[in-house]
Formats: sequence, C-alpha cells, structure tokens
Amino acid sequence: MKYLPIRIIAELKFNLLFFVGWTCFSLACTPSSNMDEATLVFKGGTIYTQDAENSIAGALAIKDSLILFVGLEEEVDAFIGPQTRIIDFSGKIMTPGWIEGHGHFMEMGYSQLNLDLSTAATYEEIVARVKEATANTIPGQWIIGHSWHQSKWETQPDETVNGLPLHNSLSISSPDHPVVLFHVSGHALLANAKAMEIAKIGPLNQEMNNHKKLAGGEIIRDKNGNPTGIFNENAMDLIIGHLPENSLERNIQAFNLAQKACHSKGITGFHDAGVSQETLNFYQKLHGEGQLKTRMYLMLAGNDKDLLEDWYHKGPLIDPMLTVRSIKLMADGALGTRGAWLLEEYSDQSGHFGHETMPMSEVYQTALKGIEHGFQIATHAIGDKANQEVLNQYQKAFETTGSKGNQHRFRIEHVQHLHPEDIPRFAQLGIIPSMQAIHLSSDRPWAIDRLGKKRILDGAYVWQALLATGTPLINGTDVPVEPLSPIENFYASVTRKTLKGEPESGYEPEQKMTREQALKSYTLSPAFGAFEEKIKGSIATGKLADLVILNQDIMKIKEDQILNTNVMMTIIGGEIVYQHEE
Repeated sequence: MKYLPIRIIAELKFNLLFFVGWTCFSLACTPSSNMDEATLVFKGGTIYTQDAENSIAGALAIKDSLILFVGLEEEVDAFIGPQTRIIDFSGKIMTPGWIEGHGHFMEMGYSQLNLDLSTAATYEEIVARVKEATANTIPGQWIIGHSWHQSKWETQPDETVNGLPLHNSLSISSPDHPVVLFHVSGHALLANAKAMEIAKIGPLNQEMNNHKKLAGGEIIRDKNGNPTGIFNENAMDLIIGHLPENSLERNIQAFNLAQKACHSKGITGFHDAGVSQETLNFYQKLHGEGQLKTRMYLMLAGNDKDLLEDWYHKGPLIDPMLTVRSIKLMADGALGTRGAWLLEEYSDQSGHFGHETMPMSEVYQTALKGIEHGFQIATHAIGDKANQEVLNQYQKAFETTGSKGNQHRFRIEHVQHLHPEDIPRFAQLGIIPSMQAIHLSSDRPWAIDRLGKKRILDGAYVWQALLATGTPLINGTDVPVEPLSPIENFYASVTRKTLKGEPESGYEPEQKMTREQALKSYTLSPAFGAFEEKIKGSIATGKLADLVILNQDIMKIKEDQILNTNVMMTIIGGEIVYQHEE
C-alpha cells in the first residue's frame, strides 16, 4: 500500500472542491447575495434527475459549473438575478449528461478520417472502394479502412476460409499500395499482398516470418498454407507494427471530430478504453490549452508494462476533466471473428473455442497491483470462458489481499456471453458489468450461428438477469465498433430489436431493460463505475452541471418514436457546448 496515500490525497483535493461548492449552495434556500444568483436557469420542461429523492423536477438553476437548485418551477424564480440567462425548454426533457461507458475516443475521430466500409453491401464493393481510394493516393502510401463485417454482406465471396474473405481480388486491384482494412470489431484485419510483403508474411513453405503459432492470435491460411490476408486478434500486431505514425495535425483533426460528435449526441463524459502514454500526453496537452471540453475517464493500456509501472509509482490522477484511474486488459477476442473464448466449441466451427489473448495469471497479477496502488481493473471478456476466468482471477486477488470487491469497483467490459452459474457472481464479488446494448441489435441476428439457440437463451446479452442480482450495469457503444448514439442504444436497451425494428417482440424480450434502467445505465451507473457518482450522473444540488436536453420524452413516447429523438442542447459544467440548429 506504499502509494495509496498519494491517491487518497489526490481524491480528497478533488472532492473538496465540490464539497465547498455544495456547502455554499446548500446553506441557503433563497438567495440573499450574488453568490446565490444563478448564471443559467432552465424552466418549462420535464427534468428526469436520476436522484431518488427528487426524481422529476420542472426547473433547474446553475451557478457557474455547479447545480444551484433543482425543483419546482415556481421556486426557481428566487435564484434569478439581473445577470441570469433564462432558457425555456417547454415541451422538451432534460436528463443528466450521457456518459459513454466504453469507447475509443481517438479511434472514433480517425474512423471519420479513414475509409469507412460499414455500409459496403458486398466484398466486391469493398474492393472497388479501396481501388477508388488508391487513385487519389501516391503509390506506396498506406490505405487504411475500417468497419467491414462479413456477416452483414448481402452476398458472400465465391472463396472464403472460415467464412472470411481472401485478399486475392483486393491485391490484384490495388497492387501498389499497402492496404489494411479493420474488421468492425477491431479484433481482426484484412491485409493485401503489398502489406504482407512489407511485414514479411508469406506461405508456410517459405523461409519468411511465417509465425506458425501465435499466442492469442492467428494468421488465417488456406489449405495450401498461403495467408488469406486475415489476421485475427494478437496476429494483427504483425501488420499494425508497420503502419505509419499519425502526425500531430491529424491527431488534432481526429480529436476535434470525436469531441464534436460527443457534444452533438449529448455525451458529456467518456470512458476511453485503453490509452497509451502518447495519447495521454496528447490529452493533457489539450487540457492545458483549454481545448478538452469532454470529461475523460481513461483506462491505461494494460499491455504496456512500462506504462503501468510508471503509473503504479505515481498513483491515479483524479481531475474533473481528465482522470486516470483504470487499467484495461484483454482476455479474449470478438464473437464476429470467432475470437471470443468459449467453454464449448463454436456452433459454426467445429473444434474451435476462440482465443485466450493474455494469460490469466497476468490478469491476476495486474489485479493485485491494481488493489495495491488504487487502480481499477477493467478487462475485456466476451465469451463465457473468458468471463468465467476473469471472475476467477478477480476473486482470487480479493481473497489474497483480504479486500472486498465493491471497494475497488473492478469491471468486465462487454460481458456478452455468460455461463448461467456466473451471472450472480458479479453482484456477489462486487464486479461491474460494462455492456453495450447496441451490440444486441447488431450482433444477435448472426450470433445465434456462433453460439446456438441454447447458449443464446441461457446467457447471451442477459441485462435483466444481471440487474436482478442488484449489480449496476454500465452502457455504451464501443465506438467506433458501433456509431456513437445514446438514443439508438436506449432504443436497443428497452426493445431488444434491430434498428429496423425487428423482430416485433424483440430478441429474448424477458431481458429488456425498463426505461428507468436504461437511462440509469447511461448516466448514474457509468458515473459509479468511475467513482464519480457523488459529483455527476444525476441532477442534484452541488453536482456538476452536465446536462442534455432532448426534443421528445423518451421515458413516455412509443417505442417506434424513440429513434426520431434529437439532442437539442448539451451542457458541460454549465457551458452550452452544443445547440441543435432548427
């Protein structure tokens, strides 16, 4: 526990700022000085506060960055002074600012700069788009694309291996440019011949860097031993290691695009799942320049041992705009590329169980370090085997240190497929499931092919089963795996339908969230999952004025109207950072 006092002092300093502010505001019921005059007042609409003692209100007053008053509309006038700005949001609703519980901020920005393949209906269309991109790029320059998914194509290529395409037509059409196209999951990529040549990846019978065996990854090959161009899980590093570094100018472009997207979608906080020291330095630079306008909760990339050792020594950084308090690990891969680690073989690939992408002993050791130095552990686990093993390692670490899990708020990210016996263990151990409801809408139509009906019914996307045990549930999009859209995610949470409204009753409807649960999963629960529920996640006196206004009442309107909801205004720390142009 050598460095724990540093963490405690940092947190006390952070919380003291809000305690002082809260005390100043709460001492008086009616204003008697300029201190009680609101800078901004909202009135006329409905406020869903997520505060158990005052769940619905009609007016709100803000003093600088904090909430001064929330309650009845006739009471808010007492806080209006000569300098107060008054906004009537009649006919609309206000909720706490939405918090993206699991995403990849810079990757979201870069997804807008690189080649977007999410709408490609066939592999042939992807090949054509890449060829078109090469026409505007000098030979030898990398072409980078993202977001293809073979299970969503209207037709499949004539030749596939394990249901995945071969590079041949891509290499023929784009011979002079190295090409790398990332699967939508981020857990596989397709490389053309030029990219594999640069990485020295060739047939098994050549004296090249053949990598017959890879821990936690796979080069997909055809029956003759030739690489198909598909690199799964850890094998991706063989190609990624040759990609050019991004310039500062492009980093700023990507950041600005990502931040603009957050504000337009009502996102006031963002849990960035797996950042390097370089990315952290970049965020700190922008924060120092006043350009960081989204509250960031950062998870350190757990595969960088030097990074972790440095932060173990320093202890967590706790700041209202930029907090470093979590470590992101990777236990398995994605279901779409059959990388999720399963207890039983894949229903559509005999003898294949997915990939353990890191030794479980490393999860245990990192958990011990996290407990010692005050860091939360957040581990990616999608398959039932991965989830079970991570729960085992967390439990072992708690027992070794004699601590209780709810003290540390360890998380498992995704939690898509569980063995039924592991469902109650989350609440029993104090582990927070961080799940992305939109994955159900996107993946469920084909996930049944991977798992079969019984496993789907018993333990896939079991939101209500987890909530019934008393554990909080964090929602998110895993952007750019899915588009950044809390409204679409809310719709998926309460309907369990695709975004086309199918099936009519929803997939496994008994697992739907209520609307109250869905709103909490995007506000108060992610705040709790970042140790920040005392300062945000609900609308209450003394808390940060992070808010969003919607044009429709998503808590009452019909299901088929939810997707037509628009964000009208986003407020972060009392500052209006986005306003819808009507």
